[in-house]
Amino acid sequence: MRAPPALRSVGVYLRTMLVFMLAWHLVSALVGNRILLPAPLVVAEAFWRLALAGELLEHATISIARMLLAVCLATMVALPFGVLMGLYRWAEELVDPIVELLRPISGIAWIPLALFLFGIGHALPVYIMFYAALFPILLGTIAGVRGVERRLIDASRTMGVPMTRIVGHVVLPAATPSILVSLRLGVASAWTSVIAAELVGAPSGLGYAIQWYRDMLVTPRMMSFIAMVGVSGFICDAGLRWLQRRLTPWAPMRAVLA
Repeated sequence: MRAPPALRSVGVYLRTMLVFMLAWHLVSALVGNRILLPAPLVVAEAFWRLALAGELLEHATISIARMLLAVCLATMVALPFGVLMGLYRWAEELVDPIVELLRPISGIAWIPLALFLFGIGHALPVYIMFYAALFPILLGTIAGVRGVERRLIDASRTMGVPMTRIVGHVVLPAATPSILVSLRLGVASAWTSVIAAELVGAPSGLGYAIQWYRDMLVTPRMMSFIAMVGVSGFICDAGLRWLQRRLTPWAPMRAVLA
């Protein structure tokens, strides 16, 4: 009797993590320096102590709140521009050169300039995450709008439906699967950028804690916060996957990406 798919996935995950932990333990034993590379059990103990003290949750909550704010702002900008560029050729010709000029530039590259503009505080990491999330959401929205069957739009216009209602009742619902996938990509890009931004430009958050314990040479705690980055990112993506399943149960890409 074969095990259920969910149980098999858990088994594969546990087996992979066991191999990773064994490799980590062997390398740590070879290095023989707790400051350079502590053993997994030492990091697990530090993680547990930080969790009990509430320090992990405190910094993770701050970073996630910044990320959510940045992604919301990026969505508010990317969604209308994406709809316009997907529907109208003139909008694409006007905005696309600017997008293609800025898109290859990493958000991290703007940190030195952002330090001058915003200083050390909450604004800098929010700006960097906004920049990192903007382009995946924008391009996903454009692709989703262009994927809408043109005959549905033409039929609505033939019946005299205003373009605003067509966008709200035809275009956006049809483009929702693509938009949600791009939102997941935007959150992943923003989450990667926030750690780098908080390393140099924030008084709190996971990146700040990593830098703090690195300067103090408390490597087990530093690696605990690095692990918390992965845990927090996984939780955020799991929430988006749940939202994707709830809002677009018909989408074929759900089976591949969720």
